[in-house]
Amino acid sequence: MIIFTLLTSSVYLINDIADLPQDKLHPFKKKRPIASGKLPISTAIFMAVMGTIVAFYLAYAQDFFFFLTVFGYFFLQMAYTFSLKHIIVIDVLAIAAGFILRVYAGAFAINVHMNVWFLLCLVSLSLFMAVGKRRAELAILTEKTAPRHRKTLSFYSPELLDTYLAMFANSAWLTYALFTFFSPPVIINQGLPLLAILPLALAGTIKWLMATIPLVIFGIMRYMSIIYQGSRAESPERVLLSDKPLLVTVFLWGILVVAIIYGVS
Repeated sequence: MIIFTLLTSSVYLINDIADLPQDKLHPFKKKRPIASGKLPISTAIFMAVMGTIVAFYLAYAQDFFFFLTVFGYFFLQMAYTFSLKHIIVIDVLAIAAGFILRVYAGAFAINVHMNVWFLLCLVSLSLFMAVGKRRAELAILTEKTAPRHRKTLSFYSPELLDTYLAMFANSAWLTYALFTFFSPPVIINQGLPLLAILPLALAGTIKWLMATIPLVIFGIMRYMSIIYQGSRAESPERVLLSDKPLLVTVFLWGILVVAIIYGVS
């Protein structure tokens, strides 16, 4: 977490320097430290270089494959900042790839296997959030300002992005449902008093993780409703940290998953 905090912060500094003229046209990004002039560009460059060097050093000390993933993430972000963000569709794929690389970095760090259905769900959810960023930008920028802020926005129509959103929202919850369906069944311990009263249909081997599917569906539907508000959905972390219904949903999902995996087996 520390390594990626350093690296992503450095990447954002570089991106904000590269996008300085465009960010001044954005109603929210113009308030960022570099765009507003609060943070000198020379200081931002120094912080970005030092943060990147420290992140690479710590990543290499952690694990070689983890280091390769971190380096790949940095290379992808630099390519996105200076080139890929100007190419329609490729820009969305690049954003989604960044989310996927972060998860793979975590898997390498703790050396775990990722289920193929979980990976497909991750891909769908990443594309869903990436398209959501573009749709939110269209929602908060005027028709004249949007292409000046980001060139690709002149090629994305609201109808096209709505189609992408529906496609990836459906694939996200469906692949998650398949992940829970094909996951190993939890064997209930009949020795637990609260579970001893369950009928045999529920007390044997059952795919209890499927009980989390409604929460995932609600979370995706809630996020879609936020996207059309525009201002918050452009920043996924802002949504996760500020929207109370979504926070409660994520909290309940986490509690339920932990309870199923560690509490009833």
